[in-house]
Amino acid sequence: MSAQKTCLIVDDSSVIREIAIRIVADLGFKTGEAADAAAAIEYCRNEKPALVLLDWDLPSMGALDFLKASAEFDPEFKPEIILSATENDPQQFMLAKAAGAAHHVLKPFDRDLLAAKIGALSLSESAAPKVAANQ
Repeated sequence: MSAQKTCLIVDDSSVIREIAIRIVADLGFKTGEAADAAAAIEYCRNEKPALVLLDWDLPSMGALDFLKASAEFDPEFKPEIILSATENDPQQFMLAKAAGAAHHVLKPFDRDLLAAKIGALSLSESAAPKVAANQ
């Protein structure tokens, strides 16, 4: 059995981080958290998470700053990045996609939405467990 994958939750809201951590842990991930992009970059360099759930609106350094920095990570380390945002702004999503966040979710998100997004990613089978239909 392969090692458990890690998901880093990056959001300046401790409530959103707590909710997201519960959801992704329930989906079988180890979790990490960061309240800003600088802390997220440092975490990624040290821990190399398989997945990053990245808030668009972060203090000081924003999501685009994180995405630009992630392009300079070790070439063998490419986390899947899901952008989370409060507004459905197509231009914002196009910018994020061009910078490396191939997926996005709108807040407030729930378990079903995150499970569907994570299930669509190219993570190993053990990283995104199958979700039972009745959950």
